[in-house]
Amino acid sequence: MDDREIAGRAFGEVYTVSGTRADLHQFLIDAVEASGGRVLYASDPRRAPVYLGVQLDSDERIGMLVYPFRMTRNQIPNRPDDEVRGQLRYGSEESWKREHPVSRDIAGVDVTMIVGIDTVGGVLLGLDASLWDPLPMGISFYAKVAEIDRGHQTSWYVWEKINRGGTRRQEARSPTSLETVVAFTPSRFIDYARLERRATSLGLDQALRFAAARAMADRPLANEPGWRHVLEKQFDLSSQQILDIISGRNRLAVAVRGGVAEHHLEQQLHNHPAVEHVHRLDIDAMHDFDVMLKSGEQIRIECKNASPNATASGRYKVEVQKTRASKGDPASRFYPVEAFDVVATCLFSATGSWEFRFGRTSKMRRHQHFSDRLAPVQEITEEWTNDLSTLTE
Repeated sequence: MDDREIAGRAFGEVYTVSGTRADLHQFLIDAVEASGGRVLYASDPRRAPVYLGVQLDSDERIGMLVYPFRMTRNQIPNRPDDEVRGQLRYGSEESWKREHPVSRDIAGVDVTMIVGIDTVGGVLLGLDASLWDPLPMGISFYAKVAEIDRGHQTSWYVWEKINRGGTRRQEARSPTSLETVVAFTPSRFIDYARLERRATSLGLDQALRFAAARAMADRPLANEPGWRHVLEKQFDLSSQQILDIISGRNRLAVAVRGGVAEHHLEQQLHNHPAVEHVHRLDIDAMHDFDVMLKSGEQIRIECKNASPNATASGRYKVEVQKTRASKGDPASRFYPVEAFDVVATCLFSATGSWEFRFGRTSKMRRHQHFSDRLAPVQEITEEWTNDLSTLTE
């Protein structure tokens, strides 16, 4: 189109939409108000994307460029009957054959969002705007009714969806074949805008986006102007600068990945119905967690990251040894079998998902030269489990 301006700004391609989409435009305005904002400006409802200028009580202002798509619960032939369907459709069918890049504010002031809207259920479905750029016009995207309903019940529900290539796109949209999806109610609309703004500015991958979104389930982001994390204040750096330093130094990135794995493990242990108490040690030369089950059993857990490369038999593997040995004692690099009871292996490096497998050290291979020590590399066999409470001696 020749006229590409919204709110006096050029935002790439602007589409003319029919009056049947006016309810989506109004839904977005109502969502701003329901989430504590005031609409200072709303672009023409007959055009997409929708631009909203929003002010909060804190005097924070957010510019939102929103691509809204309708979601329906109609039965689709050859599809499961427990799905909600959204359709990415702007422009003529003939135009769908070319690329449709997602518009962005080059200055990074405004945030771009792609959302499916279930007007009947009163739920929005947030898609990663970076992952869905360019927009694959003419295709459908799906979520389970249970996922949408969970979003309605809790106001904010996060999950990972498998992403595969198709006839129009040979490769998966995500390098890990997983994408983070958020179902949320209008009362959390501004929270989602903040999530998208932070994920975009920091360039979060799917695993970190998932962690950031999960962290907001019960704790929305604070008003951002003037709010700084304690490490930002201590280091006198922005969060993006800190992340850039980490990503540019391999040993730092590995250490942080280990810390993130421990964080996810701790959260999962706290939420496990069979766990009575979790204590994270954070002490040199000690295991990572002391866990007491409701059965009364006490378990010492060491958290490790799986190798991204599988064994020749296709199994995951994990390195279970220390970084270095003590001088004059070659056995000191290898863990004694009695050092801890269980190894919790995070599979993120192999699968892109923060999932764990638990194995008893008493059943692991011993070192070929030191019989009281664990072998440095362990295969994750059928004796390992994804549920700590089912792990048997």
